[in-house]
Amino acid sequence: MDAALSDRLATALQYRSALLTQLHAEETDAYRLFHGSVEGHPGLTVDRYGDLLIVQSFHTPLPAPQLAELEVFYAHAFPGLTLIYNDRSQSNSRIGNKLSPEMLAAAKEPRQARELGVNYLIQARHAGQDPWLFLDLRAARRRVMQEIRGKSLLNVFSYTCGVGVAAAKAGASSVVNVDFARSSLSVGKENARINDLPIQMRFVQSDAFPALRQFSGLGQPTFVRGKRLPHFERLKKQKFDMVFLDPPPYAKSPFGVVDLIHDYAALFKPALLCVAEKGSMICCNNVAQVSREVWIDQLERSARKVFRPIREVEWITPENDFPSHDGRPPLKTALLRL
Repeated sequence: MDAALSDRLATALQYRSALLTQLHAEETDAYRLFHGSVEGHPGLTVDRYGDLLIVQSFHTPLPAPQLAELEVFYAHAFPGLTLIYNDRSQSNSRIGNKLSPEMLAAAKEPRQARELGVNYLIQARHAGQDPWLFLDLRAARRRVMQEIRGKSLLNVFSYTCGVGVAAAKAGASSVVNVDFARSSLSVGKENARINDLPIQMRFVQSDAFPALRQFSGLGQPTFVRGKRLPHFERLKKQKFDMVFLDPPPYAKSPFGVVDLIHDYAALFKPALLCVAEKGSMICCNNVAQVSREVWIDQLERSARKVFRPIREVEWITPENDFPSHDGRPPLKTALLRL
């Protein structure tokens, strides 16, 4: 690693100094230490999760001498952490580098990280691709915890149920987590267990469309154009004080298409109809090419069409460990009050 990159790592750490002091005081040991796309080394990220440091390169592999010097830098800054390197420069960001048997065992070891007093399970390598806790969503989880006491939450595209666990820990009256992947919900159940939550959360393994259509009262047919749809869990109509919606950029299933660029409304409408009177939604859109002005205009027009106008919009921006060039990060998160 050349001196310029060493300086950038140091500059990034200094930039986060006040935030890290705050996070440590809030019982948080999970955060991004280097955001290369903005801090001088595109494609390189360094994330801390408890006693684990995950280094990832998305554009080109990190040469061995650079990785070695990076290890020395963080060994001085955060002594005692286990560093795992994932080269994700291959197609579909799949991990391409092999680890020694000892390091592979360390990478697959289940660990715990802590955020705002909540425990989360984490592994540097597992069967999936994404980390089990998305760090740029911390600001949204923080906001949920501030809002949710005594209220019900529907957490859609819940993944490992980070938002749901945070809500339950903060005093939610009930939490329903919906995700298509059984493996993700299994991690979510373990997250619930390690936090000794005051309520028992519900986990629904389902495509988002039939779940939202049933909760909203729109209903989900079993046949479409003469073809039987895949099995889906039968759910009763239910209203929630808050709906959290964090869909992937694009996904297609027999029940519908998730398309955050061209048709966010297809998902937003049934989700909106699940919200109780004077309730709220937190919606996410992580597609960089969609401006927040265009996106929020789409949401407001969709809300008016179903006679659930949005009274207030609050933007929730990622915290300072996810800097952006122009103050407009790719992840857009909006708290909507109805």
